[in-house]
Amino acid sequence: MEFTRKGTPLKVEGTQPAVGEQAPDFSLKNLKDETIGLSQFKGKVVLISVVPDIDTRVCAIQTKAFNADANDIEGVQLITVSTNTKEQQEKWCAGEGIEMEMLHDTDQTFGKTYGIAIPELNALVRSVFVIDGAGKLVYKEAVAEMVEEPDYDKAIEAAKAAR
Repeated sequence: MEFTRKGTPLKVEGTQPAVGEQAPDFSLKNLKDETIGLSQFKGKVVLISVVPDIDTRVCAIQTKAFNADANDIEGVQLITVSTNTKEQQEKWCAGEGIEMEMLHDTDQTFGKTYGIAIPELNALVRSVFVIDGAGKLVYKEAVAEMVEEPDYDKAIEAAKAAR
């Protein structure tokens, strides 16, 4: 699949896991400096919203949308991942009055593991992953054009169905 930013092709590193496969584990720091890994949520559905840069308009829209629609679904853990620093994420969350599980992937380890790292921009492909309680990937969307939004409804439906 080709990924673009305003029509310009982007080089993406890594291989995306396929739906039906075990989702790769990861370890990233949250805003409290705790190490968070997928394995911590065994038995729970995890919706991972990935944004290229939290300080941009579309990323803010995506993060607010999932926070509003998925953060309170019983049995679902919402996680947002970006390559922003902890300080940038804290500033954004404070400015928006939002508390959520925000993980920073400044070295792109998550991005490479999930096949969505864009090294030239130090960013990640805008994407959504839904992982069931057994750790299987049940839904994924990697948005081909960086400035477009994901399909929120499909992701939320997949998360609800996986409970």
